[in-house]
Amino acid sequence: MDIGGGTVWADVVAELPVGMLLGDEKGTVLAHNARAEELLGLTANQLRGRTFPTQWRACAENGAELPRPEDIIGQLARTGASTAQAIRVGEAARQTRLWAKYYPVSRAGELLVLVLLQPVNTDVGRSHGLLDPLTELPNATLALDRLDQALLRARTHGTLVSVVLLDICGMAVVNAELGFARGDDLLTVSGGRLRQGLRADHTVARFGGDAFLVIAEHPHGTGESVAARARELLEKSVRLDGKRVALQVRVGWVTSDGNNPVHSVITHLESRLAH
Repeated sequence: MDIGGGTVWADVVAELPVGMLLGDEKGTVLAHNARAEELLGLTANQLRGRTFPTQWRACAENGAELPRPEDIIGQLARTGASTAQAIRVGEAARQTRLWAKYYPVSRAGELLVLVLLQPVNTDVGRSHGLLDPLTELPNATLALDRLDQALLRARTHGTLVSVVLLDICGMAVVNAELGFARGDDLLTVSGGRLRQGLRADHTVARFGGDAFLVIAEHPHGTGESVAARARELLEKSVRLDGKRVALQVRVGWVTSDGNNPVHSVITHLESRLAH
Protein backbone atom coordinates (compact mmCIF):
# COMPACT_ATOMS: atom_id res chain seq x y z
CA MET A 1 0.00 0.00 0.00
CA ASP A 2 1.02 3.60 -0.43
CA ILE A 3 2.09 4.91 3.00
CA GLY A 4 0.77 8.42 2.67
CA GLY A 5 -2.67 7.86 1.26
CA GLY A 6 -3.43 4.22 0.51
CA THR A 7 -6.80 2.67 1.13
CA VAL A 8 -5.81 0.78 4.28
CA TRP A 9 -4.30 3.85 5.89
CA ALA A 10 -7.14 6.15 4.91
CA ASP A 11 -9.98 3.80 5.77
CA VAL A 12 -8.66 2.02 8.83
CA VAL A 13 -5.55 3.51 10.43
CA ALA A 14 -6.69 7.10 10.09
CA GLU A 15 -9.80 6.35 12.15
CA LEU A 16 -8.12 4.60 15.07
CA PRO A 17 -8.61 6.21 18.51
CA VAL A 18 -4.85 6.27 19.17
CA GLY A 19 -2.43 8.67 17.52
CA MET A 20 -0.13 7.09 14.95
CA LEU A 21 3.06 8.44 13.39
CA LEU A 22 5.36 6.70 10.92
CA GLY A 23 8.81 8.25 10.62
CA ASP A 24 12.28 7.60 9.29
CA GLU A 25 15.69 7.86 10.96
CA LYS A 26 15.94 11.57 10.09
CA GLY A 27 12.76 12.37 11.98
CA THR A 28 10.70 12.93 8.83
CA VAL A 29 7.03 12.08 9.37
CA LEU A 30 5.98 9.89 6.45
CA ALA A 31 2.40 9.34 7.58
CA HIS A 32 0.16 10.15 10.51
CA ASN A 33 -3.50 10.20 11.45
CA ALA A 34 -5.78 12.97 12.65
CA ARG A 35 -5.63 11.71 16.25
CA ALA A 36 -1.86 12.30 16.29
CA GLU A 37 -2.40 15.92 15.22
CA GLU A 38 -4.99 16.34 17.96
CA LEU A 39 -2.82 14.83 20.72
CA LEU A 40 0.34 16.70 19.71
CA GLY A 41 -1.45 19.99 19.09
CA LEU A 42 0.11 20.34 15.64
CA THR A 43 -1.21 20.65 12.10
CA ALA A 44 -0.43 18.22 9.30
CA ASN A 45 1.92 20.76 7.68
CA GLN A 46 3.77 21.33 10.96
CA LEU A 47 4.21 17.58 11.46
CA ARG A 48 5.37 16.88 7.92
CA GLY A 49 7.69 19.89 7.76
CA ARG A 50 8.86 19.74 11.41
CA THR A 51 8.05 23.46 11.67
CA PHE A 52 6.86 23.63 15.24
CA PRO A 53 5.49 26.75 16.97
CA THR A 54 8.10 28.76 18.86
CA GLN A 55 6.88 27.81 22.34
CA TRP A 56 6.00 24.20 21.47
CA ARG A 57 8.25 21.51 22.91
CA ALA A 58 8.37 17.74 23.25
CA CYS A 59 10.37 16.28 26.14
CA ALA A 60 10.56 13.24 28.37
CA GLU A 61 8.37 13.04 31.46
CA ASN A 62 11.26 14.28 33.62
CA GLY A 63 11.96 17.26 31.34
CA ALA A 64 14.98 15.73 29.62
CA GLU A 65 15.37 15.94 25.85
CA LEU A 66 13.91 13.13 23.80
CA PRO A 67 16.33 10.81 21.98
CA ARG A 68 17.12 11.72 18.40
CA PRO A 69 15.19 9.73 15.75
CA GLU A 70 18.38 8.00 14.62
CA ASP A 71 19.08 6.92 18.21
CA ILE A 72 15.58 5.48 18.57
CA ILE A 73 15.98 3.64 15.27
CA GLY A 74 19.33 2.31 16.48
CA GLN A 75 17.84 1.03 19.72
CA LEU A 76 14.96 -0.66 17.90
CA ALA A 77 17.39 -2.24 15.44
CA ARG A 78 19.59 -3.60 18.23
CA THR A 79 16.79 -5.05 20.33
CA GLY A 80 14.19 -5.86 17.68
CA ALA A 81 11.57 -4.99 20.30
CA SER A 82 9.32 -2.05 21.06
CA THR A 83 10.10 0.56 23.69
CA ALA A 84 7.88 3.07 25.46
CA GLN A 85 8.01 6.19 27.57
CA ALA A 86 5.83 8.96 28.94
CA ILE A 87 6.37 12.32 27.23
CA ARG A 88 5.11 15.89 27.54
CA VAL A 89 4.21 18.01 24.52
CA GLY A 90 2.93 21.51 23.88
CA GLU A 91 3.66 24.97 25.21
CA ALA A 92 5.25 25.19 28.65
CA ALA A 93 2.13 26.56 30.32
CA ARG A 94 -0.19 23.82 29.05
CA GLN A 95 1.69 20.69 28.17
CA THR A 96 -0.09 17.40 27.56
CA ARG A 97 1.19 14.10 28.96
CA LEU A 98 1.24 11.29 26.44
CA TRP A 99 2.26 7.64 26.44
CA ALA A 100 4.46 6.97 23.39
CA LYS A 101 5.27 3.45 22.26
CA TYR A 102 7.84 2.91 19.49
CA TYR A 103 7.79 -0.11 17.15
CA PRO A 104 10.35 -1.09 14.48
CA VAL A 105 8.83 -1.33 10.99
CA SER A 106 10.65 -2.57 7.89
CA ARG A 107 9.83 -1.23 4.43
CA ALA A 108 11.83 -2.22 1.35
CA GLY A 109 14.88 -2.93 3.53
CA GLU A 110 14.62 0.39 5.36
CA LEU A 111 13.96 0.43 9.10
CA LEU A 112 11.27 2.91 10.12
CA VAL A 113 9.65 3.69 13.46
CA LEU A 114 5.94 3.52 14.17
CA VAL A 115 4.86 5.59 17.17
CA LEU A 116 1.55 5.03 18.96
CA LEU A 117 0.33 7.92 21.10
CA GLN A 118 -2.36 7.97 23.76
CA PRO A 119 -3.13 10.29 26.67
CA VAL A 120 -1.59 9.44 30.01
CA ASN A 121 -4.18 8.83 32.69
CA THR A 122 -3.75 7.94 36.34
CA ASP A 123 -3.64 4.20 35.71
CA VAL A 124 -1.65 4.04 32.47
CA GLY A 125 1.40 2.54 34.14
CA ARG A 126 -0.67 -0.05 35.93
CA SER A 127 -2.64 -0.90 32.82
CA HIS A 128 0.62 -1.49 30.96
CA GLY A 129 2.00 -3.56 33.86
CA LEU A 130 4.77 -1.04 34.52
CA LEU A 131 4.01 0.07 38.08
CA ASP A 132 4.72 -1.87 41.25
CA PRO A 133 1.27 -2.45 42.79
CA LEU A 134 2.55 -2.04 46.37
CA THR A 135 4.54 1.20 46.18
CA GLU A 136 3.08 2.55 42.88
CA LEU A 137 6.65 3.25 41.78
CA PRO A 138 7.99 2.11 38.38
CA ASN A 139 8.76 -1.60 38.41
CA ALA A 140 11.94 -3.24 37.15
CA THR A 141 10.71 -3.42 33.55
CA LEU A 142 10.00 0.30 33.36
CA ALA A 143 13.17 1.14 35.32
CA LEU A 144 15.37 -0.75 32.84
CA ASP A 145 13.67 0.98 29.92
CA ARG A 146 14.24 4.38 31.54
CA LEU A 147 17.87 3.45 32.19
CA ASP A 148 18.26 2.52 28.53
CA GLN A 149 16.81 5.88 27.51
CA ALA A 150 19.06 7.72 29.99
CA LEU A 151 22.18 5.94 28.69
CA LEU A 152 21.16 6.85 25.15
CA ARG A 153 20.83 10.53 26.11
CA ALA A 154 24.22 10.42 27.84
CA ARG A 155 25.88 9.06 24.69
CA THR A 156 24.13 11.64 22.56
CA HIS A 157 24.70 14.73 24.70
CA GLY A 158 27.97 13.90 26.47
CA THR A 159 26.38 13.74 29.93
CA LEU A 160 26.46 11.09 32.66
CA VAL A 161 24.04 8.65 34.26
CA SER A 162 24.37 7.42 37.84
CA VAL A 163 22.46 4.37 39.01
CA VAL A 164 22.02 3.57 42.70
CA LEU A 165 20.86 0.18 43.99
CA LEU A 166 19.58 0.00 47.58
CA ASP A 167 18.83 -3.27 49.34
CA ILE A 168 17.00 -3.16 52.67
CA CYS A 169 18.47 -5.68 55.10
CA GLY A 170 16.53 -7.59 57.73
CA MET A 171 13.11 -7.67 56.06
CA ALA A 172 12.76 -11.34 56.94
CA VAL A 173 13.02 -10.42 60.63
CA VAL A 174 10.42 -7.66 60.25
CA ASN A 175 8.04 -10.05 58.50
CA ALA A 176 8.56 -12.71 61.17
CA GLU A 177 8.09 -10.35 64.13
CA LEU A 178 5.40 -8.00 62.83
CA GLY A 179 3.82 -9.87 59.93
CA PHE A 180 4.01 -9.52 56.18
CA ALA A 181 1.44 -6.71 56.14
CA ARG A 182 3.74 -4.55 58.25
CA GLY A 183 6.64 -5.52 56.02
CA ASP A 184 4.64 -4.23 53.06
CA ASP A 185 3.94 -1.02 55.00
CA LEU A 186 7.66 -0.62 55.56
CA LEU A 187 8.40 -0.97 51.84
CA THR A 188 5.65 1.50 50.98
CA VAL A 189 7.00 4.08 53.43
CA SER A 190 10.54 3.53 52.16
CA GLY A 191 9.52 4.02 48.54
CA GLY A 192 7.60 7.16 49.43
CA ARG A 193 10.57 8.61 51.29
CA LEU A 194 12.83 8.07 48.30
CA ARG A 195 10.33 9.61 45.88
CA GLN A 196 9.71 12.66 48.06
CA GLY A 197 13.30 13.11 49.22
CA LEU A 198 15.10 12.91 45.87
CA ARG A 199 14.93 15.22 42.90
CA ALA A 200 11.75 15.08 40.83
CA ASP A 201 13.73 14.30 37.65
CA HIS A 202 15.34 11.21 39.21
CA THR A 203 13.68 7.86 38.51
CA VAL A 204 12.89 5.95 41.71
CA ALA A 205 11.79 2.36 41.14
CA ARG A 206 11.11 -0.76 43.12
CA PHE A 207 13.59 -3.16 41.61
CA GLY A 208 12.13 -6.27 43.17
CA GLY A 209 11.83 -7.77 46.65
CA ASP A 210 13.45 -5.41 49.15
CA ALA A 211 15.48 -3.42 46.60
CA PHE A 212 15.01 0.04 45.12
CA LEU A 213 16.75 1.62 42.12
CA VAL A 214 17.49 5.30 41.52
CA ILE A 215 18.51 6.69 38.12
CA ALA A 216 20.00 10.19 38.01
CA GLU A 217 21.19 12.12 34.96
CA HIS A 218 23.77 14.88 35.45
CA PRO A 219 26.38 16.84 33.45
CA HIS A 220 29.39 15.90 35.60
CA GLY A 221 30.42 14.29 38.89
CA THR A 222 29.47 10.88 40.27
CA GLY A 223 26.55 9.18 41.95
CA GLU A 224 28.10 9.32 45.41
CA SER A 225 25.93 12.18 46.69
CA VAL A 226 22.74 10.59 45.33
CA ALA A 227 23.65 7.28 46.96
CA ALA A 228 24.38 8.99 50.28
CA ARG A 229 21.09 10.88 50.24
CA ALA A 230 19.12 7.75 49.32
CA ARG A 231 20.77 5.79 52.14
CA GLU A 232 19.99 8.60 54.59
CA LEU A 233 16.32 8.55 53.59
CA LEU A 234 15.97 4.78 53.94
CA GLU A 235 17.86 4.40 57.21
CA LYS A 236 15.55 6.73 59.13
CA SER A 237 13.61 4.64 61.61
CA VAL A 238 9.97 3.83 60.91
CA ARG A 239 7.25 3.43 63.56
CA LEU A 240 5.23 0.26 63.05
CA ASP A 241 2.68 -0.94 65.65
CA GLY A 242 4.18 1.40 68.21
CA LYS A 243 7.70 0.13 67.63
CA ARG A 244 10.59 1.98 66.06
CA VAL A 245 12.14 -0.12 63.31
CA ALA A 246 15.65 0.93 62.33
CA LEU A 247 16.71 -0.12 58.85
CA GLN A 248 20.08 -1.10 57.52
CA VAL A 249 20.69 -0.67 53.83
CA ARG A 250 23.31 -2.01 51.46
CA VAL A 251 24.09 0.52 48.75
CA GLY A 252 25.92 0.29 45.45
CA TRP A 253 26.25 2.89 42.73
CA VAL A 254 27.86 3.28 39.32
CA THR A 255 28.23 6.20 36.92
CA SER A 256 28.27 5.71 33.16
CA ASP A 257 28.91 7.91 30.13
CA GLY A 258 26.29 5.90 28.25
CA ASN A 259 28.67 3.68 26.32
CA ASN A 260 27.85 0.56 28.34
CA PRO A 261 24.69 -1.46 27.64
CA VAL A 262 22.00 -1.74 30.31
CA HIS A 263 22.85 -5.32 31.30
CA SER A 264 26.52 -4.38 31.80
CA VAL A 265 25.62 -1.43 34.03
CA ILE A 266 23.27 -3.55 36.16
CA THR A 267 25.79 -6.40 36.47
CA HIS A 268 28.49 -3.98 37.62
CA LEU A 269 26.02 -2.32 39.99
CA GLU A 270 25.04 -5.61 41.61
CA SER A 271 28.69 -6.60 42.05
CA ARG A 272 29.36 -3.33 43.87
CA LEU A 273 26.35 -3.90 46.12
CA ALA A 274 27.79 -7.22 47.24
CA HIS A 275 30.96 -5.68 48.66
